[in-house]
Amino acid sequence: MIPPDTSASADDLADTPVRVAIVDDHESVLLGLKAACLEAGYEVVAVGLTVPDLIRALGTRPSDVVVLDLSIGDGLSITHNVEAALKTGASVLVHSIADRTASVREALAAGAAGVIPKSAATSTVIAAIATVAGGGVLNNVEWASAIDADAEFSRARLTARERDVLHLYAAGLPLKLVASQLGIATPTAREYLDRVRAKYVQVGRPAPTKVDLLKRAVEDGILALGENVGGR
Repeated sequence: MIPPDTSASADDLADTPVRVAIVDDHESVLLGLKAACLEAGYEVVAVGLTVPDLIRALGTRPSDVVVLDLSIGDGLSITHNVEAALKTGASVLVHSIADRTASVREALAAGAAGVIPKSAATSTVIAAIATVAGGGVLNNVEWASAIDADAEFSRARLTARERDVLHLYAAGLPLKLVASQLGIATPTAREYLDRVRAKYVQVGRPAPTKVDLLKRAVEDGILALGENVGGR
């Protein structure tokens, strides 16, 4: 007997509001961003002045995105805060002062999905939250500036073949088609991909998932954001 399909339909998912959690130690910013999210139809599931505060407020409730300020006087490192927020199961969007490139770079290296400056228009921040909630990569001037500020950040020293494999795989092709397009065996393509992941780990930019590899490819100029390969 075939069990009933209990998965959510595309329409059901489209009707589900984006679930947002916010961390900022400036109460006026916190309340303003919360109000903007609610006006946009998002569900604000928890807020906090620090990441530990937020985690306590969240409890077991899930969120899609944690909007995180980096300049919090909590004595905790940026890496710690980003990783703690990620452990809740949400993506992390940095909402901070854009000229603090070292802090932004550390947040991106720790796994943040992108950065939006506090000087950005509210509509831009709201759109960025939606992008990150949908699993997208936020690629903007602030991200590029943080990477360009430290050349070593984007230097994984990939070979030409490793870059080719990463380019096609991150663009959306299954590994079997990547191998076919490059004229190599699928196990060989997988070996190249394993080498790519190992090299990113070596430079402190791990990429365990396909989404992570997409982010690394965009960061390093290997793949243009939105690029479509093979008509997919």
